[in-house]
Amino acid sequence: MKNYKNSSKAAACALIFALTLRTAPALATQYALNDPAQQVVGEDLHIQTVYKDTLYDLARTYSLGSEELIRVNPKVDPWLPGEGTAILVPGRHILPPGAREGIVVNIAEHRLYYYPKPARHQPQQVITYPVSIGKMDWQTPIGETRVIQKQVDPVWIPTESVRAEHAKDGDILPARVPPGPQNPLGDRALRLAAGNGTYLIHGTNNPIAVGLAVTHGCIRMYPEDIQALFPGVPVGTKVRIVNEPVKVAWVDGELLLEAHPPVDAEGQSYEPDLPTFESLLQVAVGDATVAINWDWAREVLGAANGVLATVGLEAELPADGQATEPAPTPAPAGAPASAETPAAAAPQAPPGAPAASDLAGQPGG
Repeated sequence: MKNYKNSSKAAACALIFALTLRTAPALATQYALNDPAQQVVGEDLHIQTVYKDTLYDLARTYSLGSEELIRVNPKVDPWLPGEGTAILVPGRHILPPGAREGIVVNIAEHRLYYYPKPARHQPQQVITYPVSIGKMDWQTPIGETRVIQKQVDPVWIPTESVRAEHAKDGDILPARVPPGPQNPLGDRALRLAAGNGTYLIHGTNNPIAVGLAVTHGCIRMYPEDIQALFPGVPVGTKVRIVNEPVKVAWVDGELLLEAHPPVDAEGQSYEPDLPTFESLLQVAVGDATVAINWDWAREVLGAANGVLATVGLEAELPADGQATEPAPTPAPAGAPASAETPAAAAPQAPPGAPAASDLAGQPGG
């Protein structure tokens, strides 16, 4: 992570960049994967607020979900942060494990990754956007599916169960909601094969909720994000929906850890269970010879705020094949400083997590 406070020139550039962004719509986060083995994209930023900022506005500007930004700035009032408040913008992401093709949605991360088919002799690209997922009783389906239809200005036809849910709150929905400001699908939609075509990746008329578990199982995006994604996604594009709260990457011999609140079978985030998260970390590391600072790793896992942290160092193998214990893994100031290398444990899924093969679910919106 770059420390912009250590360089007045870098700080000035960051401020100009931030002010430029605030005068324009949210910018897509698109990265060229020049190295096929690249695992990390993006960059964290440190900015200062101006008097009119809210964390909800800043989240949209920097292509983040609102909770994503609020979680890493817990002492800041999201509606009235005040002028000159220091804000961490978490822009680094470890790419989800698995094939880098089509669309990958990590529901624990509330984030979508799109890998367009690379042009001839050009590196692969990845574009990433924050998304909303299904709320209680309306889970977003886990597994593999595909795009079966593209719709401009879609008509929303709420199911009877959705209309019944709204009716309980005195909100009587019509049988058909035409395009326009009252349509929760926004102006673009990608229909998925999952759930007999009832699940969509679509825009929204409520951008402030992007990044939350608020949908009827569908995947919502900022209006400008779905407009950018829509033209480049052909019918038939593979879509893989995963639940990966713990991701790791190796960069220059350092083990990076990214943790997010786990998501249960109803799409709700809950406090991490540390033994389960530790097991997920051990499984992700696999057979690699590594010294992990477990005290610091537990801090990162427990915080589950999505900010990348170095929690281990790769051990060197001398000629005799015996691993040499590296120096203790460095940790930020105030973090515990002990290192140990436990044996790998069997994988454990987060409590209540949906099965990877389950594509069933309630129709969304």
